[in-house]
Amino acid sequence: MYSKDLRKHFFNFFHSKGHVRVPSSSLIPDDPSVLLTTAGMQQFKRYYTGELNATDDFGSQRIATIQKCFRTSDIEEVGDKTHLTMFEMMGNFSFGPVGSDDPEDDGKEGYFKRAAIHWGYQFITEVLGIDPDRMHVTVFGGDDETPFDGEAYDIWKDEVGVPEDKILKGVREDNFWGPTGEEGPCGPCTEIYVDGVEVWNIVFNEFYKERGGTYRKAERPGIDTGMGFERLSVMLEGVDNVFESELFRPVMAKIEELAPNMDEAIKRVFADHLRAATFLIADGVVPSNKEAGYILRRLLRRVMAYQVKYDVHANLFEEMVPVIKELFGEIYPEINDSDRIIGVFETEKTKFQEAVSRGLKEMEKIFEENREEKRITGEQAFNLFSTYGFPIELLKEFVEGKQFTLDEEGFQKKVAEHQETSRAGAGNKFGGHGLVLDTGELKAGSEEEMKKTVGLHTATHLLNWALRHELGDEVKQMGSDINPERLRFDFTFDRKLTMEERQKIEDLVNDKINANLPVYMREMPKEEAEQLGAVAFFKHKYPAIVKVYSVGSEASGGVVSREFCGGPHVEYTGQLGSFKITKEEAVSAGIRRIRATIG
Repeated sequence: MYSKDLRKHFFNFFHSKGHVRVPSSSLIPDDPSVLLTTAGMQQFKRYYTGELNATDDFGSQRIATIQKCFRTSDIEEVGDKTHLTMFEMMGNFSFGPVGSDDPEDDGKEGYFKRAAIHWGYQFITEVLGIDPDRMHVTVFGGDDETPFDGEAYDIWKDEVGVPEDKILKGVREDNFWGPTGEEGPCGPCTEIYVDGVEVWNIVFNEFYKERGGTYRKAERPGIDTGMGFERLSVMLEGVDNVFESELFRPVMAKIEELAPNMDEAIKRVFADHLRAATFLIADGVVPSNKEAGYILRRLLRRVMAYQVKYDVHANLFEEMVPVIKELFGEIYPEINDSDRIIGVFETEKTKFQEAVSRGLKEMEKIFEENREEKRITGEQAFNLFSTYGFPIELLKEFVEGKQFTLDEEGFQKKVAEHQETSRAGAGNKFGGHGLVLDTGELKAGSEEEMKKTVGLHTATHLLNWALRHELGDEVKQMGSDINPERLRFDFTFDRKLTMEERQKIEDLVNDKINANLPVYMREMPKEEAEQLGAVAFFKHKYPAIVKVYSVGSEASGGVVSREFCGGPHVEYTGQLGSFKITKEEAVSAGIRRIRATIG
């Protein structure tokens, strides 16, 4: 079975069980506790807590996705047969409250352990055709913090019929998941193994971990299932490793054509990093020395360092983007903007060449300072990279040539510390959106400016709604420009606003700010967004799958604003403070402009 068939069978199976297919969310998360999307459930955290209602937004408490994910911990491991930085995670989810836990029920209500376990087993054995004799399962064995999951154990043994010697009790590190960040939904999990390899992980979100470390029973127990799409593809195709699978074969073939004499491990690094970087850029990340931009820069500069080492002169970036687009463009339309993606690659290549030139001078100073010890410390190596962008892979070449040693472990420790600092910083940012983004519409020169700019971006959505509410649906957005000081919003209207209209619009926006409404994003087919009444920028062309940001929910009194938008936004309108229109004027015949501030 190949990847296209696996996607189809997965969604068809869970559709038959009442699940609604939801598109993958961005690699840039709404969750401020993490730099990048690391799991399929991240976009759904507020459905588990009850802040949002899945039936209101999706038409069901049962959801199925294949989510693109990114884990920075695996960057140094890439090159072997299994590790990837970006990967896809298949998942089926239930947000509760539990309506029926009968595996035969194909309704829209929440379900829990019985249904989730039966469906996982059924999909693997009946749909994928895997012999049960090749399988074993694990359940959480319990510890001082949370108890043994005897319920899952009994379902496997008594209902599914798995022999007791094939039901293993696991420790917390293996069989308890979450939360993402310091607090949130979490719980014990049961895993399905085939030929000793984990292929399916079902998390029973029956706990909520408080920030102080206390576990309490969740008010809305839910299901969070994860299956590594690449890992499952390898098993079903019967190949030796992920880079021989259908998902990577065209990429590896192009690398072999462009750089035939490299080590196999380096070819895999190229394949992984170029694919991952393409997706990061497509989601709005640009290279920088902080947060998600720092991760992207590491990927790109590792590739460029190996190009120098192996004397590869081909333009890997330009050559690889069309291959990745051909493989994934239909599934993830955001990567089809080849010109912009290649442009980011080329800009970073120029900066890399400049960085190497500057870094070489600094490196020679370090060699001179350490000529007696003949050792480069981890901190010195990290400073070379963080300050000058000088890759560790290139530094190692010079170290070996001069017969020095390098504290690579110390370097990795400094990298980990940097990531942890960035992650903590992201969690404290305004709405979690401190990432360096290239949206074209938002302009900010620092993280502090970005905080204000993101708030003003959300304010434009409220302003757009208020204008239509007060002046009529014939009002259309004609453009906007946002910097840290103000927003500028252009719209169709054939006369100057009266002072009463201007005040009414301002009051409408402030009412919604004071209501502290939730702001959240869903990705969906363009036709579905239009049916929901999402407002589109009048002049813009949209892909088949779009991002839609909504303000308000049924739980908060109804959706106020729903727009096609790439983000970022704050999480709650109350974070805006207050809204003030500073000027309203004509731009041209039939086009008006409003300038406004928040604070």
